[in-house]
Formats: sequence, structure tokens, C-alpha cells
Amino acid sequence: MNILILGSGGREHSLAWKLAQSKRINRIFIAPGNAGTSATGTNLEVDPEDFNGIRKAVTECRIGMVIVGPEAPLVAGIHDFFLQDDFLKNIPVIGPVKSAARLEGSKDFAKAFLTKYKIPTARYRSFDRTSLNDAEAFLKTLEPPYVIKADGLAAGKGVIILDNINDAKEEVNAIISGKFGTAGQKVVIEQFLKGTELSVFIITDGKSYKLLPEAKDYKRVGEGDSGLNTGGMGAISPVPFADEQFMKKVKGRIIDPTIKGLKEEGIEYRGFMFFGLINVKGDPFVIEYNARLGDPESEAIIPRIKSDLFDLIEGVVNGDLDERDLVIDEQYIATVMLVSGGYPGHYQKGYEISGLDMAKDCIVFHSGTKITDGKVVTSGGRVLAVSSWGKTLKDALAGSYRNAGSISFRDIYFRKDIGFDL
Repeated sequence: MNILILGSGGREHSLAWKLAQSKRINRIFIAPGNAGTSATGTNLEVDPEDFNGIRKAVTECRIGMVIVGPEAPLVAGIHDFFLQDDFLKNIPVIGPVKSAARLEGSKDFAKAFLTKYKIPTARYRSFDRTSLNDAEAFLKTLEPPYVIKADGLAAGKGVIILDNINDAKEEVNAIISGKFGTAGQKVVIEQFLKGTELSVFIITDGKSYKLLPEAKDYKRVGEGDSGLNTGGMGAISPVPFADEQFMKKVKGRIIDPTIKGLKEEGIEYRGFMFFGLINVKGDPFVIEYNARLGDPESEAIIPRIKSDLFDLIEGVVNGDLDERDLVIDEQYIATVMLVSGGYPGHYQKGYEISGLDMAKDCIVFHSGTKITDGKVVTSGGRVLAVSSWGKTLKDALAGSYRNAGSISFRDIYFRKDIGFDL
């Protein structure tokens, strides 16, 4: 079978890397991919949100399955596009339909779902242009800091945490007034939860699920979790505090009622699901749902999957996931993200990357890279993810930092304290 992976980041490179190990896959295509994915498959110059372009690629490359990496095509309804097309409808799409992707596409929908099915989450209310006065009154019922969220997808920039109530009021007005375009037609205001975040992942066929390795990522650009939010500066897996007792709570209080709630709503969810959680004094709460795998978490969790990932994905398609085997490597993996100087603000592209051939006993997953004139160059803010194994977290981190030090490009930057809090 030929498969097509949509996306261009480290998540998509890690998926391509893992699926290339399956003997049951003939060819792998990645659209649009990056310099790293070109070593595991064939890159196609197609935008994941160009559905007609994807249809053409699927036809020409005789694709038998599509795996959707990023959230935007899912929220836009790529799965539905396939189901409604006479030619495409029999080609499986790994990723939820539009109605199910609303769990990520609308924070208002997600919070209402969580509340309805009594899944632990922060107290909240949603507001639009007609209820701005009520938003101010609700803010006064909360203790700072204040969590303000644009309802829709805002390229990872739609969550703002502020300490001052007047700043919070201004932010609510700015979002409703178009700061994030249509993503801000509604705004969600939440109670702030203090604790340690983690990411939990499942793959589901809509009836049963398999619990994938969990991870903790590091969003802030600066050491000590300071500075601006980013797409992620690194990740570690497993998470030390996510022991058997804690994960039993996660399954019983969060995952099981989510799957049950989706069934009761008549929403079929097939694919990966990402629970953004926070550990508050030993109890898990949901911060957000995501309708896909995380990045850079994928670069830490996928290498821990020892079994054939394609076999699990086939279980999603056939509806017999519960009969498939999932074997997890118990070793630690630490992922350190190498980024362009200036990220997540303004940064330059096109710098040549050297030292990739020096990396040993690790995997270097590409994110913002491309090949120009036969050379691998930077093409994004997050450039490379260095992932290393270790019997202990300390060993895994040592391996990743040793290898990160052997790679260079102009204005390279990476956090030197990933895993510091664990």
C-alpha cells in the first residue's frame, strides 16, 4: 500500500520514520514534507489545506491511505471531503471528521462537552460581542492569573495568561474585535489551574482505544519556563509522575468518559487524540483536546512504540483496534528542539545546517528544513528535534544535549534545561 502523510513538521517526520519500518507499506509520500522526510519517502509540493490538490496527488500516486498530521485540515473537514467524493470515499483517512475535530477547533464546544460529561476541567464561561459586559463581571469572580482563549484555531497563539484584570479586559475586547480573525468570534475565559502539565495520547477506532506513551513538553522559549510561548522547545517521555495510579485516574475520569460521550453525541471519532492535561495535587484536569498528535511530543513518544504502527492504524480502519498489539519501550526519550534565533518572533531562514552527520545514538527529526542546491537549510522557526534514548531521564538528556552540540547553523538556539523540573 502507498500512504500519504499530510504535514511538514517533526511530527510528520517521526510518523514517516516509524511507518517506513513496516514491511506492509510500499511507498510513503509526504505533503509537503521537509528535508528529513525526503529520506524516508517522497515529498509532494501540496498544501495540506488544498483539498483538490490532495485529491490529485492521491489519484496520481495511487494512495491507499491518508494520515493527517496537523489540525487545520481536520478542522476544515478533509475527512468529510473524502467521504463525500465518489472516488475518494473508499480511501481511509486517519483523523476525525469535522464534527469530531471541533474538540480542537472550538474551545467553547470542548468546554461544553467536558462540562456535560462531568470530565474534570477548569471553571469557565464563553462570551461573544453581545455579552462583553458579562465577561467583565465573570473576570471579577476569578483570582489572577486570568486565562483568555480565542474559541477557534489561532496558530497556537490564541491562549493568553494575564495577571492584571484590566489587561485581561483589554485582551477580551481585542480578541472579539478581530485580533485572531474569525477564531475570536467567541472568547473563553477560564479559571487558572496551578500544577504540572502533561500530554496524553490515544489512538481510537471509535469503540476502543490504545493508550500511547505520554509526554511532557516545554512551551516557553526561555530557560526556567520564561519568555514567550512557542510551538514547543522540547519534550520528555515517560513522565515520572504519570505512574500507574495517576494514569488510572486519567483513564477513568477523562479518556473513558470522552469516548463514551462522543458515542452518546453520535460523533464518530477515528484516529489520534491528544489530551492536554494538568496534574493538580495528584488529580488530572483537561486543559484542552487536540484532534491529532502533538509536536514535539511525537518526536519523544513515537520512538518508544516498538510494535508496528501501521498495524495499529489498520486497526482503526477495520474497527478491530482492540485485537491489535501495542508494545512500548520502557526507556526514556528526551527531545531537544533546535530553533532559529529570534523565534517565536522574527527570524531569518535559509541558513545552511552542518553537523547532521555527526549525530550518533539519537534520531534527528526535521521540522523547519528544506533542501536548496543540495544543502539542508533552515526554513522555519523550529528547525530540528534531537531525540535520544536512555535508561534514565538524565542519560537521555545527556545524549540529546551532546548531539545538539554537534549540529550548527547561524543563530542556532536551544533551551539547556529541558526536564529540569522533573
